[in-house]
Amino acid sequence: MNTTPSTRPFPWHIVVFLAPGLLIYLMISVYPLLDTLFLALFSEDASGKEFFVGLQNFKTLLFDAVWSEPFWNALGNNFQFFIIHMLVQNPVGLALAALLSLPKLRFSNTYRTLIFMPTMLSVVIIGFVWQLLLNPVWGISEDFLYSLGLGQYFDAWLGKEGSALITLSLISVWQFVGIPMMLIYAALLNIPDELVDASVVDGCSPWKTFWHIKLPLILPTISMVSILTFVANFNAFELIYAVKGALAGPNFSTDIMGTLFYRTFFGFQLQPGSPTMGAAVATLMFLIILVGVMIYLFFIQRRIQRFQM
Repeated sequence: MNTTPSTRPFPWHIVVFLAPGLLIYLMISVYPLLDTLFLALFSEDASGKEFFVGLQNFKTLLFDAVWSEPFWNALGNNFQFFIIHMLVQNPVGLALAALLSLPKLRFSNTYRTLIFMPTMLSVVIIGFVWQLLLNPVWGISEDFLYSLGLGQYFDAWLGKEGSALITLSLISVWQFVGIPMMLIYAALLNIPDELVDASVVDGCSPWKTFWHIKLPLILPTISMVSILTFVANFNAFELIYAVKGALAGPNFSTDIMGTLFYRTFFGFQLQPGSPTMGAAVATLMFLIILVGVMIYLFFIQRRIQRFQM
C-alpha cells in the first residue's frame, strides 16, 4: 500500500490574479514612498549634484532658524485644522446620521443626497465659490447676515490672520461632513431592531436608546472616522491652495504641511525648490501620520474592543 502523501499543486491562478494589482500598487505607492524616504537622506550642491548627508535635512528642518519657523507654524496650523474637524465635522456627522436613521423622518433619502452632494464636487470649485460668497466687496454673505439681523458680525474672515484658517476649516467641514454621516448612518442601520425594540419595551426614551444602546455599538465606526479624518487632514492641500495660493496667506496663517511641502519641493516666487528638503518634509508628514495611526491601533482600538467584550 502506497502511503506517500499527495502533493498539492502550487496555486498559480492566485498569483496570476494578484500580480497585476500588486505590481500597480508597488509602482504607484510603495516605490515612490521608499524613494522619498531615500531622497530625504541627500542634499545637493550649487550644480545640482546630490550627496549623502544622513539626517542633516531633518535637523535643519526642525532646528535651523530659517527652516524651523515655517515648519512648526505649518505643523501647528495642521493640528488646528484637524481639531476643528474633530470638534465640528464628526459630531455634526454623528447628529445628522442619527436624525436620518429615524424611521419616521420623511424625505430622508433626499436630505442624505443633498448633504453628501458637496463631497462629490471638486475642491477647486468649492474654494472658488466660497471665496466669492465671502468676498467683502461683491459677496452675498454680508447681505445675508444683515437680513438675519447679524450684520454686525460680518468681517473679511478670509483676509485676517486670526480667522482665515478657521474659515477654511469650516468650509472643509461643510464639504466633507457627508462622509462621516454616511459611515455612521450605515453603522446605525446595522444595529439589530431587536435591541432597539427591547429598549423601547423597557421604557427608554429615544435619547436613552441612542446613548446607551446605539452609541456603544457604533464606537468602532466613530473611531475609524476619527483616524480617517486625521489622515485626510494631514494630507490636505487642495483647499488651501485653491483659496489662498501656495503662500497660504495672510502671512502664512493658513499654511499647513501640504502647502509647506509644495513650496519646499517645487519652489515658489523667490523661494527656490529643493527636492531633498521637500522629501524631508514629506517624510516627516508620513511619520506624523504613522505615529497617529499607531496610537489609534494600539491604544484606542484595543480599548474599544475590550469595552465591547
